[in-house]
Amino acid sequence: MVDQYGRHIHYLRVSVTDRCDLRCRYCMPEEGVEWLAHSRILSYEQIIVLVRVLAGLGVDTVRLTGGEPLVRRGLDHLVGALKAVDGIRTVTLTTNGVLLAQQLPALRAAGLDGVNLSLDTLDRGQYAAITRRDLLPRALEGLEAALAAPGLRVKLNCVPLKDNKDQWVPLAALARERALDVRFIELMPIGLGKGLPGRTQAEVLSQLEGAFGPALPCEQGGGSGPGRYVTFAGFAGRVGFISAVSHQFCESCNRVRLTATGFLKTCLQYETGVNLKALLESGADGAALRAAVEGAIFAKPACHHFSAAGTAEDEGRSMYQIGG
Repeated sequence: MVDQYGRHIHYLRVSVTDRCDLRCRYCMPEEGVEWLAHSRILSYEQIIVLVRVLAGLGVDTVRLTGGEPLVRRGLDHLVGALKAVDGIRTVTLTTNGVLLAQQLPALRAAGLDGVNLSLDTLDRGQYAAITRRDLLPRALEGLEAALAAPGLRVKLNCVPLKDNKDQWVPLAALARERALDVRFIELMPIGLGKGLPGRTQAEVLSQLEGAFGPALPCEQGGGSGPGRYVTFAGFAGRVGFISAVSHQFCESCNRVRLTATGFLKTCLQYETGVNLKALLESGADGAALRAAVEGAIFAKPACHHFSAAGTAEDEGRSMYQIGG
């Protein structure tokens, strides 16, 4: 699929739930969260139908997200069904890792190609403060299980904050001995993230070069996302940056998001898109679904405006409601 700006859209992020076993301060309130009713969430069967439509239009990469996707039962069955869809080459997962160790064997057997594990600190007290849950040992168990799985692509994602500045170097150092991508993702000013001071790629890179020496260029391949990678002398892995705020990459955007409620969202910052669940439940056939997807993607906005004033069309929900 090609949008009105000539961008090739082939990457779909699918949120399977708004629920999560953590309460990260930049993503979810500590309490009082109103979960979606199950009737409002796409069934696995509906997800498969919609992915078939999107695959027929050129989508070849699917990433499963949440909330926390592993809190939804039977995710391995969905992975297997998506891998069987004609045109889908890659199915991956973004997770906080807490439930990963116990579920990974079934996910791998179903064909899961890769895991992105979100981890902002290696300090247990700091982890509990950021996530509001004392579950770091289980997250690290999940990371180790992923790294031990033959052929599984593993990336670690950290959101650099004021509070975890002392952890940027220890996290990046995980890539020194292991073939791991450690990536720093600038805080998105969406939902609760608007009220927190994020840190930039330049700040992180400066600290890393102070610890490891000059950043060295390296191969940029290995994924469908916008990460830009460097390495350091003696490192087995890479350090990446996804810097939507300080280094806007909208001109090369290749993705859309399917929320847990079945809304095809074409840009993270805007509420633009189309309600595919409503179309499915109204009896729309494949041709109607295809036309709706094509129309929404053709009208995909040119870019976000995170550094400018808001507009009436801006997204008002938090990341766990959109799909992380």
